[in-house]
Amino acid sequence: MNEFVQAFVANSLFFGVVITLLTYQFGMFLKNKFKLAIFNPIVVSIVCIIVVLVAFEIDVADYTAGAQYINYLLTPATVCLAVPLYEKVALLKKHMIAILVGIFSGVLSGAVSILLMSMAFGLGHTEYVTLLPKSITTAIGIGLSEEYGGIVTITVAAIVITGNLGNMIAEFICRVCRIEEPIAKGIAIGTSSHAAGTAKAIEMGDVEGAMSGLSIAVSGLMTVVISMIFVNLW
Repeated sequence: MNEFVQAFVANSLFFGVVITLLTYQFGMFLKNKFKLAIFNPIVVSIVCIIVVLVAFEIDVADYTAGAQYINYLLTPATVCLAVPLYEKVALLKKHMIAILVGIFSGVLSGAVSILLMSMAFGLGHTEYVTLLPKSITTAIGIGLSEEYGGIVTITVAAIVITGNLGNMIAEFICRVCRIEEPIAKGIAIGTSSHAAGTAKAIEMGDVEGAMSGLSIAVSGLMTVVISMIFVNLW
């Protein structure tokens, strides 16, 4: 059975796309049915895909060969984040200083937390620089990890976990901390959990989504600068 499935996958150009979309839709079904944050569609999809690959002993390279077509949609999807920001440009201009200070505070606190945890758990320099870009978008995070000698695969995993965790608990954290200002919510979510968190911010409201989308780009640039300082602190 496994041999048949492996042969089918190896000769199928779109297996990766199909299994990704099906598992994501399954995650959406669970989320809509149970209304629980733990049933995040992306997390459910990741878990289901891992189970399928392991159960049928499918080579990850065969899955990736098909799933790569989804990557073509990432660029236009990212560009689309500029639409809600453009619609809220007047709000952005009005609170520009507060927004930039908020994003900088988030980036700085993220770098400090990684530094303190590395000290507390006795992590080496390699592990430290691997985790340093965990809160920014994957494209920038991979570049930083490679430049500073980190383990890129772990960096990607940390970014994925950070983003999806932010997506899952963003509303809960805002409620517990009594954060009611839409701009503050968007900045906090986008700065700490990049695109995955921004998906949740968009669900929460137009202002939250616009500010979170802005935070992805600005926090990425700020992280590049701050990392130049923090990379030598441990």
